[in-house]
Amino acid sequence: MTTLTTTLCTIAIAAAVVSGTAHAAKPAAAPAAPAAASAPAATSVVIVHGAFADGSDWAKVIPLLQAKGVKVTAIQNPLTSLKDDAAVTRRVLDAQTGKVVLVGHSWGGTVITEAGAHDKVAALVYVAAFAPDAGQTSAELGNGYAPAPGIGKLVADSEGFLTLPPEAMRDDFAQDVPAAQTAVMSATQGPIKGSAFGEKVSNAAWKVKPSWYIVSSKDRMIDPQQQRAMAKNIGARTTVLPSGHVPQQSRPADVAKVILEAVAASKQG
Repeated sequence: MTTLTTTLCTIAIAAAVVSGTAHAAKPAAAPAAPAAASAPAATSVVIVHGAFADGSDWAKVIPLLQAKGVKVTAIQNPLTSLKDDAAVTRRVLDAQTGKVVLVGHSWGGTVITEAGAHDKVAALVYVAAFAPDAGQTSAELGNGYAPAPGIGKLVADSEGFLTLPPEAMRDDFAQDVPAAQTAVMSATQGPIKGSAFGEKVSNAAWKVKPSWYIVSSKDRMIDPQQQRAMAKNIGARTTVLPSGHVPQQSRPADVAKVILEAVAASKQG
């Protein structure tokens, strides 16, 4: 082998060694960092309005909850039957992404009692609301109590839907709300099929969910003593407000406070 050939072979071997060393020295790629665990969805609030009202009945409370970062959905129930209202409520609950505090006013209390066993419901809040047991109707809850003044003023149409005349809305449903506002409430009220009050609840969600109850001590639609008895029967954490039937209209901050208490409790559960 000539000197030139020997030199070229030496250079080639040295280059191969250097190349192999460089490859060997290259650090291995760091393993990919595990994906960060997604934070659980925040507790939301779903509100079920009562009879002679619609979702706008909660227009004063909703901004107070939203200001605290709480997502709120106010249901628009058909008020055609307990079955129909409970079905709409369950559909809205299905659409929520985390735990839910389910709020019901008046007739809405019967609806949340029926639909509140939903897996996403963490707590129930009754606002001057019916709280029947399984097998009970809303109407039966009034047995043993004098009829509330506003009930005798209901007007039924030819298909059995009940409404409150403007004067009853002003004097009995929302007597502690300005008259200009009750005029709007009268115009936007949701008539309810009278037969709904005679439908039996198939299960009582308050037996398996923690509950809060707001008693309206000046209520002229559901007897305040009846409200106290229902709150005691379901073992609810009870707040008494010196209000008429719609404390969400006359004392929105107080109502929002109770709902936020339920939201806070659900986060600890």
